[in-house]
Amino acid sequence: MNDNFIVFGQPLIGREEIDEVIDSMQKGWLGTGPKVAQFEKDFLAYKGAPYAAAVGSCTAGLFLSLKALNIGPGDEVITTAMTFVATVNSIVHTGATPVLVDIDPMSWNIDPNEIERKITKKTKAIIPVHFAGRPCDMDAIMYLARKHNLYVIEDCAHAIETEYKGKKAGTFGDFGVFSFYATKNITTGEGGMIISNDEKKIDRIKRLALHGLSRDAWKRFSDEGYQHYYAEEAGYKFNMMDLQAAIGIHQLKKIESFYSRRLHIWQLYHEALAALPVTVPAAFEPDTRHALHLYTIVLNEEAKVTRDELLVKFTKNGIGVGVHYLSILEHPFYRGKYNMQELEHAVSYGRRTISLPLSPKLTEEDVNRIITVCNHLITG
Repeated sequence: MNDNFIVFGQPLIGREEIDEVIDSMQKGWLGTGPKVAQFEKDFLAYKGAPYAAAVGSCTAGLFLSLKALNIGPGDEVITTAMTFVATVNSIVHTGATPVLVDIDPMSWNIDPNEIERKITKKTKAIIPVHFAGRPCDMDAIMYLARKHNLYVIEDCAHAIETEYKGKKAGTFGDFGVFSFYATKNITTGEGGMIISNDEKKIDRIKRLALHGLSRDAWKRFSDEGYQHYYAEEAGYKFNMMDLQAAIGIHQLKKIESFYSRRLHIWQLYHEALAALPVTVPAAFEPDTRHALHLYTIVLNEEAKVTRDELLVKFTKNGIGVGVHYLSILEHPFYRGKYNMQELEHAVSYGRRTISLPLSPKLTEEDVNRIITVCNHLITG
């Protein structure tokens, strides 16, 4: 790849992360161990939650949360049509049926009015996705959950820093599930975290994440002597490694400085792109904090280029961009299973959106170049 190519979502990794990984390698403890425990503790302190389970990915976290709630065949789970396929795949893998709901055309988040329309006797849970880092309307969602006795699993893949009316995303429902994938606001390369107020359910998730075993390897091979382990149920291999947590421990310490840098870039984009034939992200709602995970624009009808043409042209100009996302309905596995007219806002958004780079690693020169190219390509 050309050295001048701007990679979309490139993480900012410092010497501290590198040294911590080297420390793990030199000590010889690479799997789930003390650094995973430290990362869980630090993340709980940041979120103000009591219990956490670090796992191999956000996808694993969503699946394990559903399993911990005993959701499976015959059950329905409501979520948004505008999300990464992992959200919906996680429901499918439990044997439950995903029920898709349209988005609000202003916030691009799940529309609570549409949620209530889709609730049936089979509905067991709602998975709201804080899309791009903007908080969902959690007052309305939690009201519906209480009214219909439903579980809530917050998909916080984009929402580590997100807050809604003074409360942090991931702390409203039964579980909050986070992503530390390479492009996320902080990263462990791959990895996820589940937080909850329910200690027993988190304990079960930790068992399920490591084969259903009663003890993890760190405890089995400690200096207290070998401890037998027992499979208490048929679990999975979804644990986080110390090598991953070693990165996360130091990324978490930098979360506010990263946020400030992304906010600066966001404001530059907002000012520079306002006159283009695009819809930029809506203003932040009062008493909320947007995590600024994605800066997405939507091409208006008067734009002289299509979204897919624009994707090709950005790449030719040395700028990596993304699509977040095609609606779930566009994917071959899900095509034909849902009514496009009922999900028209998600479909329309997914066909016209493009995400610009927003990494704290971007220089001022990078940002100015992105803005210049964006203006040139969209206006022709």
